[in-house]
Amino acid sequence: MTTIEAIDAWEVLDSRGNPTVRARVHTPDGSGTFTVPAGASTGSHEAVEVRDGGDRFGGLGVTEAVEAVEAELEPAVVGRNVTEQAAIDEALLEADGTEDLSRLGANAVLGVSGAVARTAAAVRDEPLYTYLAPEEPGAIPRPMVNILSGGLHAHGGVEIQDFLVVPRGADTYEEAIETVWTVRRAVRDRIEERGVRPLVADEGGFSPPMEGIEEAFELLRAGILDAGFEPATDDVAFAVDVAATHFYDEDAERYRLETDGVSLDREGMIDRVLGWTESYPIVSIEDPLFEDDWAGWRKLAGRLDGVQLLGDDFLVTDRDRLGRAIESGAASAVLVKMNQAGTITRTLGVIERAQEAGLSPVVSARSGETCDSTMADLAVARGAGQLKVGSLARSERLVKYNRLFEIADELGPTLPNASDPV
Repeated sequence: MTTIEAIDAWEVLDSRGNPTVRARVHTPDGSGTFTVPAGASTGSHEAVEVRDGGDRFGGLGVTEAVEAVEAELEPAVVGRNVTEQAAIDEALLEADGTEDLSRLGANAVLGVSGAVARTAAAVRDEPLYTYLAPEEPGAIPRPMVNILSGGLHAHGGVEIQDFLVVPRGADTYEEAIETVWTVRRAVRDRIEERGVRPLVADEGGFSPPMEGIEEAFELLRAGILDAGFEPATDDVAFAVDVAATHFYDEDAERYRLETDGVSLDREGMIDRVLGWTESYPIVSIEDPLFEDDWAGWRKLAGRLDGVQLLGDDFLVTDRDRLGRAIESGAASAVLVKMNQAGTITRTLGVIERAQEAGLSPVVSARSGETCDSTMADLAVARGAGQLKVGSLARSERLVKYNRLFEIADELGPTLPNASDPV
């Protein structure tokens, strides 16, 4: 048995230059480090990160969360067997004492939980994807890659948050990444031909000025054709992260798409979404409606044909909300973000529940990321099948893609069957 001797934590900066928590677990046989990501587009029901407030770092400092690790979470787990992840995570939850981790902070709790997992893998001298697997690890996930960004990730522009491509015609991970690279380069060339600088948003997607949502779809289509592929569900398909909650006026019950000059009620938004899926080869659409419009989600699910309906703000990697969605048929896939759940064990539980019910788990990064590759190992360990990291740009994104190259070299590069939902 290898017991936890100590835990260190400190404040570092994420990919947006904002503070976040890094934690390291020490044992006699090795140590492991984990750095917590943070989101800009956050659901109101996800686990709560603790920020300092005040003037320092504009209120975004995390010294309170760091102090919580050292003052309350370390005593709760020191002396425990580092390989007993579930028991340690339960002790962390008990130390916080709230369901949403708002007392000590999900950023504090996840920092320790993630560092425990990485330490345990190191102590066992095995890859993290093997350690986190229930038996044998799964295949390399098919990437869903951001090409164009709007919404909160671009701090302006069109309301739709992400326009992504899914290389469904690729049989291997290497082929998938090369396909996306070629499409991304073609889109960049198109942007430059317009005399516009190809600036990128939080997740590395291009964010050129666009007059409306249709222009973004058409730019994506043109880039795919320029790259020598077909914009089609069996070649290079589209995926869309609408993030509708962030342009929904809850008081008026209207979706305000100002770049398109429209204000839509539930029925109008559903019709707009269905129109996109009819006009473009979309295989996955994320958060197309307000996060608490359960009736709307059920209605849209009943009208979508062959398109994955993916819940992020809607389900927030929460087992109870996922269970309700399964029972009501309100979604066909769940986005999985470790910091929404708050612990590794909670995250794995959501993946397991989704897979048991036939829903697709999509392991995802956050807009405020770090150069921590844990999510890549987690996706492979549990055979998630789909991964949403961001674009092929910026080191905090590329470290995940590059980790998958490493794992593919060890396990084989074959992707999930392209007849799967994505």
